[in-house]
Amino acid sequence: MLREYGPGLSKRKLDLLRALGRKRLGSSRAVERLHEDLCFLSAYPDDALVLEEVERMLAAFERRPDLRRIAGKLKDTGIAGTETRYRFYAETAFWLARRYPSLLRVDWEDVSEKQEDLLLERLSVLAHYAETPGLDEAPLSLRQWIRRMKGPDEGDGAFLARRFEALDADARLKEAYWDEVDLPLRLLWAPGAPSRTHAKVEAKVHWQRGPLQRERPDLRVALKRAPRVRVVGEREGEDLIRLAREAMVTRQRDLDVFAYGDPRDVRLLDCGDGLVFAAIGFKPERRLLLEAVYGFLTLKNGVPIGYVLNSALFGSAEMAYNVFETYRGAEAAHVYGWLLACVRHLFHVDAFTIYPYQLGQDNDEALDSGAWWFYQKLGFRPREKGALALMARELAAMKRRPKHRSSRATLARLADHNMYYFTGKPRRDVIGEVSLQTIGLAATDYLAKHGRGDHSGEAARRFGARLDGWSRDERLAWSRWAPLLLALDGVERWTPAERHGAAAAVRAKGGRRESDFVRVFDGHRRLRAAILRIAEGRGG
Repeated sequence: MLREYGPGLSKRKLDLLRALGRKRLGSSRAVERLHEDLCFLSAYPDDALVLEEVERMLAAFERRPDLRRIAGKLKDTGIAGTETRYRFYAETAFWLARRYPSLLRVDWEDVSEKQEDLLLERLSVLAHYAETPGLDEAPLSLRQWIRRMKGPDEGDGAFLARRFEALDADARLKEAYWDEVDLPLRLLWAPGAPSRTHAKVEAKVHWQRGPLQRERPDLRVALKRAPRVRVVGEREGEDLIRLAREAMVTRQRDLDVFAYGDPRDVRLLDCGDGLVFAAIGFKPERRLLLEAVYGFLTLKNGVPIGYVLNSALFGSAEMAYNVFETYRGAEAAHVYGWLLACVRHLFHVDAFTIYPYQLGQDNDEALDSGAWWFYQKLGFRPREKGALALMARELAAMKRRPKHRSSRATLARLADHNMYYFTGKPRRDVIGEVSLQTIGLAATDYLAKHGRGDHSGEAARRFGARLDGWSRDERLAWSRWAPLLLALDGVERWTPAERHGAAAAVRAKGGRRESDFVRVFDGHRRLRAAILRIAEGRGG
């Protein structure tokens, strides 16, 4: 009843919530279910009275006697008052160590003997040089050394993360060293620590007066809509990135674009009715060479309800869509329709790709949820002939027997191939069809032949680019693109305006918003065509 909406239900919910607030629940399952219902109602409140009661109960949830009694059984749920265990990626571990130094611990129960030996070998690299005589001679175990080396109010996990971050090495090398150890960590609970319970930003609230929008949208209609876009300042951008990172931490997940999010490149896309996407771009030094990657945090009335990973180029977008478990079965298709409209609006794309992992390849969660049919019913289709034939057989079986459902084995076979949706005529030059590896190999071949130094100057001369006045990030983008630009054939036949336009596109890769690069690159017909020829193995 708590997730149903309509006349008279608000009063019944309010009475039930007040009763549950006084009641001491007898099992961890009951406590968790109450927590999830409260989080759901925070995102989808009936009215002000329900929301006020929900927020009051969530604000005090970690103080509930029943939760405190069984908190150990609720670890890894993200509920305030419980701990989270995960093998956090390097940047997330470093970030947690900076923000919560006393709470980040090593999960020693999950550390293997091999990991301990490896970390003991690396300890001399992590230590101050003045400590080396002791490290060479004192017969202490790894745990004894860490207890002795760390600060009095510092968790052992925070100590190690800080020492790895302090290494005199390139950021990618630090990550490689951290990943090599693959250290399991525990994030303890304390007021102010990340939790799903208190995850929310201030927002104008839309009251859920009637049933949820569970019907599938017509994408042809949905894609004609446009969100209201607001560019946020750096401080608000930092707050939204923090919210996104904590949403992942408390669900034992990690996403690079949130970990390396650029607070200068954050926009809010308001779709009405309390649905907002926070679009977060990569810091320039972390951007991919070709596609522009953005993470979207999905917010409903200020509550994180899911996330999206989106890559865009060639007038197309590859999207990985995730609804957090608490909010599944609510408005997934409705939200997805708005997501496609937002991506089309930001990147000017007319084609969308779903990769096999999202459909169920090596992804049990997607297989269990029938993700392939979710996308098929929205209008996505595979292009591989075998998959199309299998889809036709399954549809025929459903027509004969309406209760027929695809077997797990059939879903796994269907999930082996990309699915696509085109707003116009289907084409091949889209993400999922273009061979990005062939483009990278062309750069490798150029560097092998001409040397692996910095080719920025030569590329600037070839394209008539004046790098004076370019920012550090714009110069970095140019140096990364230089081998590929020099591998292009026939540039001498381009007009000066075309060469200058190509330079402007690459410069945009290092600009404030990577989405600008997508629009400039896709609008440069000659540069785009040359890159596509390389992808086809025909030279640039």
